Amino acid sequence: MASDYSCNAVKLDSINPKVLECEYAVRGEIENLAQKLQEDLNVSPNSHPFNEITYCNIGNPQSLGQQPITFFREVLALCDHPALLDKAETKGLFSADSIKRAFTILDQIPGRTTGAYSHSQGIKGLRDAICVGIEARDGWPADPNDIFLTDGASPAVHMIMQLLIRSKNDGILCPIPQYPLYSASITLHGGTFVPYYLDEAAGWGLEISELNTRLETARSKGIHVKGLVVINPGNPTGQVLAERNQQQIVDFCKKESLVLLADEVYQENIYVHNRPFHSFKKVARSMGYGEKDISLVSFHSVSKGYYGECGKRGGYMEVTGFGREIRNQLYKLASVNICSNISGQILTSLVMNSPKVGDESYECYATERDAILSSLARRAKTLEYAFNSLEGVTCNRAEGAMFMFPCIDLPNKAIEAAEAENTAPDAFYARCLLNATGIVVVPGSGFGQVRGTWHFRCTILPREDEIPTIVSHLKQFHNAFMNEYSN
Repeated sequence: MASDYSCNAVKLDSINPKVLECEYAVRGEIENLAQKLQEDLNVSPNSHPFNEITYCNIGNPQSLGQQPITFFREVLALCDHPALLDKAETKGLFSADSIKRAFTILDQIPGRTTGAYSHSQGIKGLRDAICVGIEARDGWPADPNDIFLTDGASPAVHMIMQLLIRSKNDGILCPIPQYPLYSASITLHGGTFVPYYLDEAAGWGLEISELNTRLETARSKGIHVKGLVVINPGNPTGQVLAERNQQQIVDFCKKESLVLLADEVYQENIYVHNRPFHSFKKVARSMGYGEKDISLVSFHSVSKGYYGECGKRGGYMEVTGFGREIRNQLYKLASVNICSNISGQILTSLVMNSPKVGDESYECYATERDAILSSLARRAKTLEYAFNSLEGVTCNRAEGAMFMFPCIDLPNKAIEAAEAENTAPDAFYARCLLNATGIVVVPGSGFGQVRGTWHFRCTILPREDEIPTIVSHLKQFHNAFMNEYSN
């Protein structure tokens, strides 16, 4: 029996309305249903027409069987338990370069322990290592004072939104479809989400004319647009921007005095040869724009890439083009949280400054990295073909990231059935898919989409040997669904 909380001091009409308003579809209604079904299966394995839940809704690689990178975990283990470094057998269990890296890192930590607080921006030596990686990637210098280490990219996004947004009159341009972290954080901090639409017919391209139109419309309504979010590679759409397009975006932000907020957390996940990743900082510097020309914040995370260390909660933002007085305010915000977790800081430094040719760990490291990325590319191609083979479904290729975002032309009867249940048609489809197969996807309505179109986001992360079974179940369900609801 449910408890009666009517006398409780906290009620829905008394909490922050911004909390009620914000949404986060990735862990919304469909995942809640999936968890309930999982509980049913735990109690009664034959209670549903499937024997397991297949989570294709969230980019959580290691939960689906991906193994961590050996070098990263060796260094973390040694840093977390430094007593191992004094044992003779350690040299036989750990590579020489992981031992050396652990010694170097521990020497940079107060008290030589991962249980200590650090500088609020993160340990200086680790920020130095990250800058080495940024410089190697971009060919342009990086300053450790520009690096803020955070518990994944999400807190960094919240910190920047908190800095930029003063009221509902302040807006942030964000893509549609978008990763709902952005709409949620803008809402929570009291700003206005200003959408711009990616062009699905052009492979989810970003048109500058669309940005101009949306910016002018927002300004005509009295909204002070302060920043532009660009997700590259795309989430949920999986596209990789062409360098020329990035140059146009940089010019747009400079001309309109917008902070360019570059979500680059999938920069390692590139599956096509004709669209290499270029950081926006590299593009801006290559165009001749320096610190005083454009304000740029770049986000990265160890949750993504070939490493998929989601639970370690490591990441950073590189903040350039901000004056000292603004940087002081940003540092104050970081100080409120004391510091990010030390293991995440260490892992972030390892991701950005990984083993090099000649290091004892390099061959193992490169083999593990390449195996993961090549497998993800094959999985993406298999799912692309599968989605495009379904009646009424079209799907752009995944050039990068971890997701595909197929479009479904749903029959009118399915749309009417969804309306009768007071739910979005793509959410209705996703719920039917889950109940029939145990496969969890996220409705496109949770990411935003052109009115009258319906999508769902599906990860490419299930193990490669499981993909054929997932495709088979998906096809069987979709054919049955279309037969049931076709006019």
